Amino acid sequence: MLRGIVLGVGILMLLAGVIMVGLELWPALWLLIVGGVITAGTLLERVIYKPLRSERPGAGWVKTAERFIDPDTGRAVDVFYNPASGERQYVSPDQKKD
Repeated sequence: MLRGIVLGVGILMLLAGVIMVGLELWPALWLLIVGGVITAGTLLERVIYKPLRSERPGAGWVKTAERFIDPDTGRAVDVFYNPASGERQYVSPDQKKD
């Protein structure tokens, strides 16, 4: 819900900026820049922050010594590392399957 509100604010700022460009008003550039950053950041957040998985990754993945409590879910999270690609996966073994 919060993500939708933030995305809506960003889009409204972009639209207001476009309207102000048409009217040649001075805050247009500020609205376009800030609205663009808010919108892009909200949309790209899902790409950057990977979701927690409930199952261990397949072959080639190594469990690291890292373990932490996810602040959003309150669940313990194990970190797995793939030496071939450098990719990391976050697994919460006690996560309920949907």
